Amino acid sequence: MEIETQHGLARAEVLPGDGDGVLVLGHGAGGGTHAPDLRAAGAVARGLGWSVVFVDQPYRVAGRRAPAPAAQLDVAWLAVLAALREKGVIGSGPLVVGGRSSGARVACRTADDGAATGVVCLAFPLHPPGRANDPTKSRLPELDAVRVPVLIVQGESDPFGMPPEDDNRRIVRLRGNHSLRSDMPGLRSAVEAWLPTL
Repeated sequence: MEIETQHGLARAEVLPGDGDGVLVLGHGAGGGTHAPDLRAAGAVARGLGWSVVFVDQPYRVAGRRAPAPAAQLDVAWLAVLAALREKGVIGSGPLVVGGRSSGARVACRTADDGAATGVVCLAFPLHPPGRANDPTKSRLPELDAVRVPVLIVQGESDPFGMPPEDDNRRIVRLRGNHSLRSDMPGLRSAVEAWLPTL
């Protein structure tokens, strides 16, 4: 379905489940919703009876690869969640938002306003590569601001860093890098174990 936002048309691919939980996933900065890790997480959720929605941000729908500013991404994401509620895709059951890399950041920043039950972060970019020692470049405040349970699936050699453990965060470390392609079974197991806890 196409959804009008303040920053152009977004697209939502809705895969209905037979339960009341909904997992909404967004893509990385330069990629799309067919990234292997996103599809693997979605397949696990559907196997558990959840509905899954893959969201393409307006800049991607318009054919651009360079991402829009964070504020625009967040506004468009919240517009998509509102439309999904209006159309009955999101109901009274648990709503988990998430995505890979940039999409995970969007999900964290909007979790409160979007009334999420939990957040799934695939390859959360804690800092730009090579900038681990520059606190002004850290994205940890975006994670710290999330008040609901968070699952982070991270490659041990990810150049974007490894987020620290916290009370509401489950960190699953997999072999491999930012793509998470080296351990798809580990990714699927992490999502399969965590989703039913919500």
